[in-house]
Amino acid sequence: MPARSPVPPGSDAPRLLSGGNPQIAKGDGDAPVQAYIAAMPGWKRAVGARLDALIVAAVPGVHKAVKWNSPLYGQPGDGWFLSLHCFTGYIKVAFFRGLSLQPVPPVASRSQDTRYLHIEEHVPLDEAQFTRWVQQASGLPGERM
Repeated sequence: MPARSPVPPGSDAPRLLSGGNPQIAKGDGDAPVQAYIAAMPGWKRAVGARLDALIVAAVPGVHKAVKWNSPLYGQPGDGWFLSLHCFTGYIKVAFFRGLSLQPVPPVASRSQDTRYLHIEEHVPLDEAQFTRWVQQASGLPGERM
């Protein structure tokens, strides 16, 4: 397991937790999500920004927050439909009602309804399929957290 990255004394830079996930304070709105994206290491930063842009374009007025060091996306007042999380070799996108999406996202979860998409550095993202999943997921009942 990679060591956690130290934060120099007096630095405002977020610490990277094991796996390279940024440690970002819990908060509602776009600002904490943008802080998370800015702290994503290496290639993940540009991909995170692109995912955020695709989600915003697919779901006008999407509600954003960071909880448990992960950005969450949802419909205002209806819970969360998607989250992001950095791991050493990939970004995990969790669709909380993924089993209801067509086609079903490729990676199973221990949670019956949740399905994952793992985005790796050298594997192109199918943006059209991702957008379709986001649109479908945003129309389903959200997860309360």
